[in-house]
Amino acid sequence: MAARNPGTDLDLMWVDSVRVNKPAVFKRANEIGTRRGVKKNYQVAWLLKAATCIDLTTLSGDDTITNVQRLCFKAKNPIRRDLLNAVQMQHRGLTVGAVCVYPSRVCDAVNALKQAGAPQIPVASVATGFPAGQTPFKTRLAEIQMAVSDGAKEIDIVINRAYALAGNWKGVYDEVRLFREACGEAHLKTILATGELGTLVNVYKASLVCMMAGADFIKTSTGKEAVNAILPVGLVMVRAIREYYHRTGFKVGFKPAGGIRTAKDSCVWLALMKEELGNDWLTPELFRFGASSLLLDIERQIYHNVTGRYAAANELAMG
Repeated sequence: MAARNPGTDLDLMWVDSVRVNKPAVFKRANEIGTRRGVKKNYQVAWLLKAATCIDLTTLSGDDTITNVQRLCFKAKNPIRRDLLNAVQMQHRGLTVGAVCVYPSRVCDAVNALKQAGAPQIPVASVATGFPAGQTPFKTRLAEIQMAVSDGAKEIDIVINRAYALAGNWKGVYDEVRLFREACGEAHLKTILATGELGTLVNVYKASLVCMMAGADFIKTSTGKEAVNAILPVGLVMVRAIREYYHRTGFKVGFKPAGGIRTAKDSCVWLALMKEELGNDWLTPELFRFGASSLLLDIERQIYHNVTGRYAAANELAMG
């Protein structure tokens, strides 16, 4: 496993030097999105890889202990065992990357994963006033501390968009640095809410600042914005990750979230990671999907590959 990113001092000269060639970004994103296909013989392998990189998520106002338990049992067995046998996987302990819930549901998720016999699957918790991030700073900090004390191994925080939009990068850096300290051993994912940052230049700058502050992952969206994970934004963020790695030697993970619902989508994002960052980033340690419905379509496509037909709704239940 790669060493955690310890962060660096805030380098505003580096941040201010950022330039983004928007037409080139959209051209490259379009190339990846429209010209990258996975041949049938390899498709199942890519889909199984995608499944292991999912943060299986429920972030609804009506979340209950029951639906969190169902999510956790699905996290341990993301693909039906008979389908894994048919593609010669023999189970091999395949699980999703994490289970992601609200702070108030962390204990439920930790206990449910123990009951499912999968305590090794990390529980991720959104925090810091997700999704708006408009609660007082002390409250945001306390939310992290509570989630960690309840057993969360990963914390998904939202950055201060008001600071980012005002160009107050020191403010963003200082807050994220304190959030990282509050996480302790838990890994920190910083949500940029890219659909609210206005420009690709701001996306790149926010990515750099969060990595300088010690983020283990940078994440596109809360899933609650009007525009969530799109390829041009993803490309800008992974290019920032690449530059940060070349300058510091530390690998930071990437998590696209919001709007990724189909197996085809997952293969496109995997292609982006492979081509821009290389095979080292094709692991749950450095790449995650934030998704709730993606897994169902991945399992559906594997079912079709095995049987030659698509499953009825009752054949691929969540639980």
